Amino acid sequence: MSAPDETPEPAGPVADAVRGNWVDRWAPEPTRPYLRLSRADRPIGTWLLLIPCLWGVALAAAMDGWRQWDIWIILGCALGAWLMRGAGCTWNDITDRDFDAAVARTRSRPIPSGQVTVKQALIWMLAQMGAAGLILFSYSWLTILLGVSSLGLVAIYPYAKRFTWWPQVFLGLAFNWGAILAFAAHSGTVALPAVLLYAAGIAWTLFYDTIYAHQDKEDDVLIGVKSTARLFGAATGKWLGLFLILTVTLMSTAILVALLPTAGPVKLGLALIAPWAMGWHLLWQMRRLDIDDPEGCLKLFRRNRDTGLIAALFLAIGGLV
Repeated sequence: MSAPDETPEPAGPVADAVRGNWVDRWAPEPTRPYLRLSRADRPIGTWLLLIPCLWGVALAAAMDGWRQWDIWIILGCALGAWLMRGAGCTWNDITDRDFDAAVARTRSRPIPSGQVTVKQALIWMLAQMGAAGLILFSYSWLTILLGVSSLGLVAIYPYAKRFTWWPQVFLGLAFNWGAILAFAAHSGTVALPAVLLYAAGIAWTLFYDTIYAHQDKEDDVLIGVKSTARLFGAATGKWLGLFLILTVTLMSTAILVALLPTAGPVKLGLALIAPWAMGWHLLWQMRRLDIDDPEGCLKLFRRNRDTGLIAALFLAIGGLV
């Protein structure tokens, strides 16, 4: 890693954003630093926050059928995921601004590069949270309480890598909360299948975010940041295999607990394709992983959008039978 440069980076695209993304090409110039702060130029995080919501509502619908209200649950979760992912990333960049300035991949982010001040970032974070709150308050009181209770997890996550080798667990706790929230929005209750689905999502997050963390492991050593990538090292493949097995097992159990009492074999069989198809996609990632290739790690990390959507698709089909 090159030595940290005290001079702010010039305002421009973030280093790890997809080239030619919509923010850099079409967003009005004054809005670009704020959209970059929200990772709008890197949409994979929004997908990874939304997908557990899709799992939750789809599994609930597989138990008692799809309803017209589910359209708003899905749309509201999509908007809420975009806003709360943006707010969470803004908070993360505020707390990590000194670390980000010392890492080549992140020093071009809006705060360390001088595009946005900390005060402006705080205002932007609160604006996003306020908009997400308006959406949340259109749901039931149980769903509202679940949504509000997730804020503590969001607040803690940026600090986790400073005191534990397992910050990915905290990310999983925060990012997969939507599985319980969306299940409750449909069914009006929090049941065991939703909790098992939540646990499956946490195992999945440990899988994909360990791959992601391998991009920065050398910089993390120098600045003293912990991660599962550093903890596992050359044994990463074995740990990813464990997380794959946990993901498939927990999601399969969630489906069996939810559907076995009442569902016919066709519905149950279609729904059970979800975890196994997801598992095959995770195995495909493992076979292509080179932990010493940062660009390859980022590409595989981004493929987890497809991994999660595959599971959501088969759960949704199961609900239509």
